[in-house]
Amino acid sequence: MTALSASAPERRERGFTLTELAVVFTIVAFLLASAMYTLSAQTEGRNLGDTQRRLEDAKELLVAFAMVNGRLPCPASSTSNGDEAPSGTGNCTDAYAGFLPAKAIGFTPIDALGYGIDVWGNRIRYAVSINSNAAGAANPDYTFTTAPVSPATGIKYNFNPTTTTTLTPLDLLICSSYGGSGNTTTTGPSCGASGDTPPGVAATNQSTVVAVIWSQGKNAATASYSSVLGQSGEDEKMNNKIRLPTANSNHGVFVYHPPRPFTEANEFDDQMVWIPVGLLYGRMITAGALP
Repeated sequence: MTALSASAPERRERGFTLTELAVVFTIVAFLLASAMYTLSAQTEGRNLGDTQRRLEDAKELLVAFAMVNGRLPCPASSTSNGDEAPSGTGNCTDAYAGFLPAKAIGFTPIDALGYGIDVWGNRIRYAVSINSNAAGAANPDYTFTTAPVSPATGIKYNFNPTTTTTLTPLDLLICSSYGGSGNTTTTGPSCGASGDTPPGVAATNQSTVVAVIWSQGKNAATASYSSVLGQSGEDEKMNNKIRLPTANSNHGVFVYHPPRPFTEANEFDDQMVWIPVGLLYGRMITAGALP
């Protein structure tokens, strides 16, 4: 009995060592982090795509409004509850610093006060040209937002002016980069020169754009630059149009380029579409609103 016990191999239960457990937990944590990153990227991609579709929908509704009414609507103000300011027709109170007039054009989704919103719940912005080359017109002239009435006014009356010049906007300009020598006047806006730092690069010319629709992106409610909410750098500052109580970039020059992450200087996540004046005329002619 004793001999048998002595010759039998000794048995020991063997579990995972601390090192092995640490390796397993590290692998699991890595897989979970990868899955979360993938899910976050997919969600962000869907949000960007959804907001872009909302901007395109708004663009179509604005053009449809012009086809029916013979003019573009004025932007909504911060107190107009998603309707034009002023309601109906006339001199826009917030031509550059306003919001999409969701109530006037029938846009959804909207927030509790009637303003069109992007996927993050931020109000969609809208700017319209208020200065054109209409013969003898004042600056601003509000030609593109004035209804055709007697005496004849607005787009229809000025579409075929007595001069050889075609009716065009003068004050809206899209830059892919805004340089130090650029200007924001209503008659000769400029993105600046190639020798500026950063260089001034125009994406459109000054007689192309009649309206701009844009989202200030996910960071609109949280970003702050130069002590102003809604902007995270110089580029977003150009699109952060404010009229009251303190004016900020209340002009017709915009910046639009691919996104730039928060890890880089001059973060940028604005999304933007615009209405070329040629597109507006083509659709209005098809609808019989012009000439």
